[in-house]
Amino acid sequence: MTQLKELLVEQLQNLLHAETQLTGSLPKMGDAARHPKLREAFEKHLAQTEVHVERLRQALELLGEKAQPKVCKSMLGLVEEGVETISEGRGKQPLAADLALIAAAQRVEHYEISAYGTAKCLARQIGEIMCARLLSQTLGEEQSTDFLMSAISDPILQQAALDDMGADVDLEGVGDFGRAGRSRAQSVSKNREEQLTAAWARRDTHHE
Repeated sequence: MTQLKELLVEQLQNLLHAETQLTGSLPKMGDAARHPKLREAFEKHLAQTEVHVERLRQALELLGEKAQPKVCKSMLGLVEEGVETISEGRGKQPLAADLALIAAAQRVEHYEISAYGTAKCLARQIGEIMCARLLSQTLGEEQSTDFLMSAISDPILQQAALDDMGADVDLEGVGDFGRAGRSRAQSVSKNREEQLTAAWARRDTHHE
């Protein structure tokens, strides 16, 4: 076995262990999520992750190797962080708890994007085109999941900011990723800004 092929096999075995761990942790993340769109995203990615495991098995078979997982210490740490995030989230406000879950999830996605990108390049370099295609497909799904998490976090961040300013919080209403959601948040923020400006104007008039 060439050194590059050996390295690729090790990377895939490492990813196989990482993805297998996630099939156990994603349901817990989904259960902990307060916002319905975030729960839905975790459920969707669980189904994708199960497919990712199968693709890794296929990729190893294409290389003539057994689908034997190699302990991924990085993912062990990320999963442990996720467990801590869930536990600590019970003492946080719903919006902050969900944002913490998203942060933990995106750390996982960024690790996987890096790992799959490296494995895909190795596969292409040694001419394992079918293997590279499998890895490229999973890489695209990991990138899409990361993008989705960012899209979900955006309106939650806006609402959390409004909450800190004293605006009413409607958790079920958070999650409109289009112009309507941004327009509503901007409108409330503008009203709050006008209220503060008027208050300061009255204060200055009083002092005069």
